[in-house]
Amino acid sequence: MKPGKVRPIALGVFQKDKRILVSEGFDIVKKQAFFRPLGGKIEFGEYGYQTVIREIKEEIHADVTNLNYLGTLENIFIYNGQKGHEIILVYDCEFVDPTMYSKLIINGLEDDGVQIKAVWKSLLEIKEDGVPLYPSGLMQLLTGGT
Repeated sequence: MKPGKVRPIALGVFQKDKRILVSEGFDIVKKQAFFRPLGGKIEFGEYGYQTVIREIKEEIHADVTNLNYLGTLENIFIYNGQKGHEIILVYDCEFVDPTMYSKLIINGLEDDGVQIKAVWKSLLEIKEDGVPLYPSGLMQLLTGGT
């Protein structure tokens, strides 16, 4: 995150059996776990859907198909003590390889070497556990406002 800059990102929402694939994150300052779909920064000259395809390939070495735009979110937040501001394009998408849906944990790497651990979680589980789903507004977008 660059301080004072708005960051355009695109996220991919993969679904199976009323569960979504989310990476597990942790804010060391707040001492708080959170969930977030996979994706990343939109590069100059790249469409949001292309970002999802590229990021998923880079992060977990998987191919993506059937991308459908779900909506745009704006997120102003504090992470690890730093203020951030993102404009997020959210896409529903599918894995080309059906075996990805049978994996309980999907491990990967961010481009900066940070490890990714993605798991399948139901939106109800996320609500009941009280672990935030980021970006803000994503839960409402996925549930139609409920």
